[in-house]
Amino acid sequence: MTSRQEKWIRRIGPFVIVLLFLCLWQYLADTEKINTFFFSNPMDVILDFIDLFVSGRIWIHLKVTMTEAISGLFIGIVTGVMAAFLFGNFKILSLLFDPIFVAIYGLPKLALGPLFVVWFGLGLKSKIIMSTMMVFFLVFFNAYAGFRDVDIELLNTLKLMGATRIQIVTKVTLPSCVPWIIASLRSGIGASVGGAIMGEYLGTNKGLGFLVQTAGANYDITRVMSVILVMSILMVMLDSIGKMIEKLVLKWRPPVD
Repeated sequence: MTSRQEKWIRRIGPFVIVLLFLCLWQYLADTEKINTFFFSNPMDVILDFIDLFVSGRIWIHLKVTMTEAISGLFIGIVTGVMAAFLFGNFKILSLLFDPIFVAIYGLPKLALGPLFVVWFGLGLKSKIIMSTMMVFFLVFFNAYAGFRDVDIELLNTLKLMGATRIQIVTKVTLPSCVPWIIASLRSGIGASVGGAIMGEYLGTNKGLGFLVQTAGANYDITRVMSVILVMSILMVMLDSIGKMIEKLVLKWRPPVD
């Protein structure tokens, strides 16, 4: 397979698969082989999706979820990189806190939700903290692995040549961790949105999570599906932005296809 064929498959293939799935779904609904009360059908979902935007009902919920997700993503990345830097440079911190971080990371985040609601209320703060927590550990473990992956022989050579600690950090350690941090950025985008929506399930009156929860409680499967479609398109757009940032920051690195 040539690189040109791979490029066309990458661009068109997913759309073809989605189109075939929608056609099959619509056929099963039209022939009553599935119960549309439980599964709805593509045409109704698309019409409801359009109505959400034309009527303007989606915008306030989209704005709230994006505010929570972007805030959580930014705070999670900054704090995650800072914590990884400290752990990578001060071994005592790693010895003391690494088991604690692993234990907290392994906890179901939804189980911590009620605590966040009690501590921080039902407003944006609890959702931002939930989103931040989802991003923090992804960034921390990736960046920490990057700090530990730095070539020890190179560091020792620089020390013998008289390089200061600041020079080693700014010229070697941090640049070598950039690919790890960028990789965690792309996965953190999805985690931040997921954390925000998870927080909205715990109690709120705005946001995409609130829309899904309300529609589900009313057995409005069409609305549930249309909001899921909104989330899916949002994730594809955010991932595309993450890819653009990755290409911009790592333009010196040869592409891997």
